[in-house]
Amino acid sequence: MRYPAERKEAILKKMAPPMSLTIPELAEQEGITATTLYNWRKQARSRGQVLPSRSTKPDQWTSQEKFQIVLPRFIE
Repeated sequence: MRYPAERKEAILKKMAPPMSLTIPELAEQEGITATTLYNWRKQARSRGQVLPSRSTKPDQWTSQEKFQIVLPRFIE
């Protein structure tokens, strides 16, 4: 099944801080398979989007990841 780009981006935003929802949570909430969501996250990461997993604590994020998470808040 193909999903509109807007819906995909909205779901990817839910994976990012501050929400940082897990893929199983999103799969249940959105009715999309976890496999699809893992693929979306992988694709987004390959484009440079910062989508840390819940297993990675903020103090384990790289400086670049921290910067990319904080920067959009100052631009808005």
